[in-house]
Amino acid sequence: MNLRKRSVLGIVALTSALALTVVGCSRGGGGSDATGGAAAASPGITDTSISLGITTPLSGGTAGPGTCTVAGITAYFGAKNAEGGVKFGDGKTRTVDIKALDDAYDPQKAKANYDQLKDSVFAMTAGLGTPTNRAYREAAIADEVPQVLVMTGDPIFSETNESPWQLGFVPIYQNEGEAFGKLLAASGENHKVAVLYQNDDYGEGYLEGFKNAVEGASNIEIVKELTYEATDTAVDAQLTELASSGADVFFNAMSITPLVISSLQKAQQLGWSPSWFLPSNTSSPTAILQPGGADAFPGVYSVSFSKAPASPAFADDEDVQTFLTDLKQYADYQDMPAFPHCMWSFMVGATLEQAFEKMTEPTRENFMEALRSISDFQAPLMLDGTAVDTTVDGQPAVSSVVVQKYNGQGYTTVESFG
Repeated sequence: MNLRKRSVLGIVALTSALALTVVGCSRGGGGSDATGGAAAASPGITDTSISLGITTPLSGGTAGPGTCTVAGITAYFGAKNAEGGVKFGDGKTRTVDIKALDDAYDPQKAKANYDQLKDSVFAMTAGLGTPTNRAYREAAIADEVPQVLVMTGDPIFSETNESPWQLGFVPIYQNEGEAFGKLLAASGENHKVAVLYQNDDYGEGYLEGFKNAVEGASNIEIVKELTYEATDTAVDAQLTELASSGADVFFNAMSITPLVISSLQKAQQLGWSPSWFLPSNTSSPTAILQPGGADAFPGVYSVSFSKAPASPAFADDEDVQTFLTDLKQYADYQDMPAFPHCMWSFMVGATLEQAFEKMTEPTRENFMEALRSISDFQAPLMLDGTAVDTTVDGQPAVSSVVVQKYNGQGYTTVESFG
């Protein structure tokens, strides 16, 4: 593979936040008529460039995955910019400017970041978090600013009537919980399940999907359900109570990386060795499972739709090699990605390019129409059996997942439990 010519990545401080800009792109602004009079351009797009905004956690407990949400898309469009830019459906070629601000997973900061960016970017994208994305959702609707391909499994972002200027990217929480529930119920073996879930839409969504899948399955019994708050710094009390339930399966719908690690460690201290289910965004082998000592358990299951670069199974994969090269060269991300969000945001870049190629006018309205017309798109890094489809109301861009089991280094796709 030929290495693309390196573009320069500028890092600019913006009022206690971080801005990442792929240099070579003029800053987007409204007012120019990019189609010679056919339609007035929306803010953030000119004849030669388009600007995209991201608010995401670049500091705090979720900084790891948050940084990945910026790195992947920066790598994707950095490579495209080095080739001259992206050719849009109106015949013009534009470079892509990424402006990212740190919200530290704080909804108030996310809203402030949106207010800072909304008049200079064409669309908001890729940002991580349900509470942070919800914090400015209504404002984005009122301002008619696209808030698309964001990293939240909250179904509201994919319901056109309620969220006309939004679209989620990752599977909704219910899809993930349901996939594991179906696998467990199909085992035919009797299982007692203990549940710990985040006390918000995130945790409730996972549990809803799981319960729907095991409803009527005589071999599955949920013996204990407990909650925790997203602001909690420890869940030792909950783990102690759940360990006494006699459950052999632990359904842990948790979004906070340090809490997942401490939960794995606490269960071992208690001598409790169930099989685990973890959400796709908190199941990283290198950042979570290995520090938590996950090898001590009979199985750790999660779901995925993306290839894992750290897995030996993908060591020679062409998509993975291109991704890793672009990540180092254009996003200055030198380490092997520890979180799937790096891959997801790379896919977001590819999906946005598909929409850009369909745009015939430089307007946010035309962009939303183009974005919602993508089907059966096999984005780079997607696993077999998964694809991008933005045409189904109520579903995010990616709704298909496969269940995987931790193998000590990465994950292996499985079709049965045990």
